[in-house]
Amino acid sequence: MAKRKRDYYAVLGVSRDASESDIKRTFRELARKHHPDMMPADGGERFREINEAYAILSDRDARARYDRWGHADESSGLSAVVDAAQQMINDVLRRRKQHKGRDIRFTLELTFAEAAFGASKQVVLPDGRSYTVVISPGTKDGTIRTEKGEGDKGTGGGAAGDLHVLIRVADDSRFARDGSDVLSTQTVSFAQAALGAVVDVETIDGPVKMRIPEGTQPGSVLRLRNRGIPQAAGKTAPRGDHLVTVQVEVPTTLTQRQRELIEELAQTGGETAVVPTKKPRLLDRVRSLLDE
Repeated sequence: MAKRKRDYYAVLGVSRDASESDIKRTFRELARKHHPDMMPADGGERFREINEAYAILSDRDARARYDRWGHADESSGLSAVVDAAQQMINDVLRRRKQHKGRDIRFTLELTFAEAAFGASKQVVLPDGRSYTVVISPGTKDGTIRTEKGEGDKGTGGGAAGDLHVLIRVADDSRFARDGSDVLSTQTVSFAQAALGAVVDVETIDGPVKMRIPEGTQPGSVLRLRNRGIPQAAGKTAPRGDHLVTVQVEVPTTLTQRQRELIEELAQTGGETAVVPTKKPRLLDRVRSLLDE
């Protein structure tokens, strides 16, 4: 059976309300008297007991715990319970003093191409700090990126706030977006629509050749595959398509020869509602010559 420890105050021979200086002075006297070199008979047991008592009573927090709880009961783990309870109290007090930093909200405007292909944008935050925001390919308008721990610093050891970046994509007069597809409009002449042609079409990759099939109707949608929005980084990443709506340009003025050809085309197609060109009368021709 383990030997029961003596009261620390009794070990040093001081009262429970002894001052720190009294405890220190008494310890020095006892330590000199019971040093193993002076009293080798007990194997230094008394010297160790004196040191243990002084170690507790000279420490303000340890003395307060001892005055409240007494000796730690090693068999029941009371010392560990006391230490855990004290640590819990300290943690609670520390957390009460901690405050998480304020979140920062920032709006970042991108071009259509930057949102499509991704970009690295260096911005200056409201607290005067520079920060690089990495934009992933295919980012949509209205996306909010949250950068953990990049907000204002916390106080009292509290965590930093977060940075919330609202993405706004500027309008582009050439393109629109539908999911991962790019939309645009291409104007062709009547002859190109009727006979077919190869035209240059502007895409987010730059101009590319596109074939207009013979007999293309106004409003037809032609597809350029894999010319749309990238869905990930890298040249081999999957992409959407580019959808081109064809508009046919109708001329507002015609030469006499052009009009005759179109009239002939209409007649061969059985269109009877076409107003024929009025042939100039002889008098009109003479007047025209005199006006020249």
